[in-house]
Amino acid sequence: MPHAETPANVEGGHGEPGRGTSGDARFRRHARRPLNPGTDSQGPRPLEGIRVLDLTRVLAGPLGTMILGDFGADVVKVERPGAGDDLRAWGPPWTADGVSVYFLAVNRNKRSLALDLKAEAGRELLRRLIVDADVVVENFRPGTLDELGLGWTALQAVNRRLVLVSLTAFGSSGPYRDLPGYDIVLQAMGGLMSVTGEPDGRPMRVGVAIVDVLSGTYLAIAILAALRERDRTGAAQRVELSLLDVELASLINVVHNQLIAGATPRRLGNAHPSIVPYDVFATAGGHLALAVATEDQWARLCVAVGRPDLAANGRFADNRQRVAHRDELAAILEPILA
Repeated sequence: MPHAETPANVEGGHGEPGRGTSGDARFRRHARRPLNPGTDSQGPRPLEGIRVLDLTRVLAGPLGTMILGDFGADVVKVERPGAGDDLRAWGPPWTADGVSVYFLAVNRNKRSLALDLKAEAGRELLRRLIVDADVVVENFRPGTLDELGLGWTALQAVNRRLVLVSLTAFGSSGPYRDLPGYDIVLQAMGGLMSVTGEPDGRPMRVGVAIVDVLSGTYLAIAILAALRERDRTGAAQRVELSLLDVELASLINVVHNQLIAGATPRRLGNAHPSIVPYDVFATAGGHLALAVATEDQWARLCVAVGRPDLAANGRFADNRQRVAHRDELAAILEPILA
């Protein structure tokens, strides 16, 4: 889907980024094309009528706005002329016509256009689109919108009911505010890599860009909350979210184990710090992922592997005891399951 030749209809999509031109730069209602014409109900979606300008690039921001589009919002992706979103260059794999599959994965249900925001003509076209927008989402370096004359105060003057959402790596203040942040960097700085990998191995990142994925999800939730508050009060809303905030929030029990109980997190491979047995075991037919979270499950496992006596063993009688004796229990289970 090539970018629009004019921003008047803001149609477009996944092809090479084009060049926007002047025109009646306003949101216009359009007929949504179903993702799968054979299964789409054609019924109303909960966010129909909500108009979103997506100025983000790479993964977290585009994923968040894609979620809104999936629920019916009219999302218009704004890209740089020529190069477009950085994600367009990430591959392989590529489609038959050379489009990054990675890019496609987080940019469905969007229209698109290219605007040069370093030029006044491009900024003016964006302002005209913002007049009718409900939400603007951006992930520029902090302060960039102000430098472009598109800061919060300026945008409120254009649209007094606007929701402006900024996604950064490390927040809009502090010593790291101006640094870019890719997923692996956030996994490392936030502590996720300190609990991922084998005990004696080097820190490992999670196999998917989990900080970006979670940040995109949090972003969508934050936008929904801001829209609810905007509709309740009638006032414009300003939202800030950072990848580091989300990464720390994702650690859940790991953080609370440290803060409340003083338990230092460590790498356990596939094992769980608070549940045993909960691991991957080698078997003759391949690897077995095993999770035993209740005493009933433990008793049934013992019967299933022909060792009902283990359930009566005081060292393994309940989860607390099994966690305390995890290595001893693993040494018993491994040859049984092999």
